[in-house]
Amino acid sequence: MAHESLLGVCQKVPKDPKTMRNKMIWSDETKIELFGLNAKRHVWRKPGTIPTVMHGVGSIRLRGYFSEAGTGRLVRIEGNMNGEKYREILDENQLQRAQGLRLG
Repeated sequence: MAHESLLGVCQKVPKDPKTMRNKMIWSDETKIELFGLNAKRHVWRKPGTIPTVMHGVGSIRLRGYFSEAGTGRLVRIEGNMNGEKYREILDENQLQRAQGLRLG
């Protein structure tokens, strides 16, 4: 669902001037369930290997940044997301991402 709404926004952007699109940074967040009912995933393992998860958690949250110039690095979100955590992620990563994507 989130990707469908993001697609709708992306389809509207080409109507904006190209110079504006060149300066945009998009971001998206995803939660990946390693062991759960969210989605079926097929992972190849050597016979006898036991599936494990670091720190005893079955999921991981990631936020990524991208622009017309390319993609930025993924940021792992530790703990629950709230307003304070979101601002912290932006403060620590947004400027670096803009510079890495040649926007700042």
